[in-house]
Amino acid sequence: MAIDSKLRGCDLVKMKVVDVMASGQIKERASVLQSKTQKPVRFEISEGTRASVQKWMENELMVGSEYLWPGRFHERLHISTQQYARIVRDWVTSIGLEASAYGTHSMRRTKVTQIYKKTGNLRAVQLLLGHTKMDSTVRYLGVELEDALAIAEAIEI
Repeated sequence: MAIDSKLRGCDLVKMKVVDVMASGQIKERASVLQSKTQKPVRFEISEGTRASVQKWMENELMVGSEYLWPGRFHERLHISTQQYARIVRDWVTSIGLEASAYGTHSMRRTKVTQIYKKTGNLRAVQLLLGHTKMDSTVRYLGVELEDALAIAEAIEI
C-alpha cells in the first residue's frame, strides 16, 4: 500500500478502512487527505495490493478497526510513524538489503521514480505526489538538465 499510495508515512499510518474498502471489496482507486497540504491525493491500488489488503482485513486484529494499520493498544488507534519505520527496516533487512539505504520515504518515491524514468512525464508525477508546484517535483526527483536533454533527444519529430 505504501508504494501504491505514494503517501508520506504520517498519512499512510492514519489511513482508515473506509479509505480503501467499500461494500466488502478493496477499491481500485482511493483518495486520502494529505496532512501536510490539506489537499486530497488520489491513487490506484494495484491488483496485488488489493489481494494483500483483502487478506489483511481477515486478520482478527482488524475486527472492528477504524484504521487500516491499527495499533496494539487501545490508547493508540493506529501504528505510529516510528512503528512503520521499524517495519520497513525489518522488512528490508529480511530480504538482504542494507537497511540504512531504505526507509519509509523510499516507499513514497519508488513508484513515481519508475513512472518518471519510463515516461518523462513530470506533470503526472506532480499530480500523483500531490505537489502544488512543479519545482517541488523537479527537486523531489532530482531532475537534472541531463535528464531533460535525454528526454528531448529521445523524441523525434
